[in-house]
Amino acid sequence: MRTAVTGSIATDHLTVFPGRFTDQLIPERLDTVSLSFLVDDLEVRRGGVAANISFGLGVLGSAPVLVGAAGTDFAEYGAWLREHGVDTDSVKVSRTRHTARFMCTTDADQNQIAVFYAGAMAEARDIALSEVVARVGGLDLVVVAPDDPEAMARHTAESRRLGIARAADPSQQLARLGAEEARQLVDGAQLLFTNEYEAALLQERTGWTERQVLGRVGTWVVTRGGSGTSIKSAGAPVLTVPAVPTEHVADPTGGGDAFRAGYLAGLGRSLSPERSAQVGCALATTVLETVGTQEYKLVPTEFSTRIADAYGPAAAQEIAARGMGTG
Repeated sequence: MRTAVTGSIATDHLTVFPGRFTDQLIPERLDTVSLSFLVDDLEVRRGGVAANISFGLGVLGSAPVLVGAAGTDFAEYGAWLREHGVDTDSVKVSRTRHTARFMCTTDADQNQIAVFYAGAMAEARDIALSEVVARVGGLDLVVVAPDDPEAMARHTAESRRLGIARAADPSQQLARLGAEEARQLVDGAQLLFTNEYEAALLQERTGWTERQVLGRVGTWVVTRGGSGTSIKSAGAPVLTVPAVPTEHVADPTGGGDAFRAGYLAGLGRSLSPERSAQVGCALATTVLETVGTQEYKLVPTEFSTRIADAYGPAAAQEIAARGMGTG
């Protein structure tokens, strides 16, 4: 399955606060918050939702096409992605702007405070999917991940016009979308990805109930962190896949992106939604154990063992037989 992943390409600046954010909040003063946190260290890592998903797909051997806008500083990042199986020839490189920046601080309870600078991402609205399709000779799926809102709208409309299946992943951009914008992104998607909070926010933004959302999409995948993943389709029982456990969470950033990569890679290898979600959960846990969203290394034997321990040897054998984790 040839997949194009549209969305943000960014550099992550990750810091750790050894205390708890909640300890610094005064309930009676929440209308005038002014806080500064002394952090212990700084990690500068490659990131961005589309780049993270593409990296995971590339590591799993799925040869994704990354579609997004990056800055004048993209050369080294682009080489890194290509080394890991990602087609970057459809990335628009700005002549004047820097690559987007994601700046995030994580506290002792794994709570996060983050800000995002768009930079070159604003130019993603100038990218035409029709040109991507012409270059690669056709696409089976377009993932519309968080990006410049105009770019998300354009890619959604163009995928409809071109008759290409679409996976909607509005996630972080839901907070700034109006009702009609959110509806347009979701309506008609073959796949919809949200986390548990975003699922509630999506319903608030669109004004649709869960049943109404399910009537407009093929499958709704809701990630629930340590509680696993729920897969919902209209008229079908909810499929729940437990998370792959870990005793060491080094950094929660990027776990959801890794899940999406594993899930899409599994579907692309004709695995069932359940098996695909198991691949996604295993890859997500691998990322959680590493600082940075693309710093993990996928060792096939360890990956297969992790799946067998969590879901049983039959699951591991079926997933391994499709070449998952050996890309």
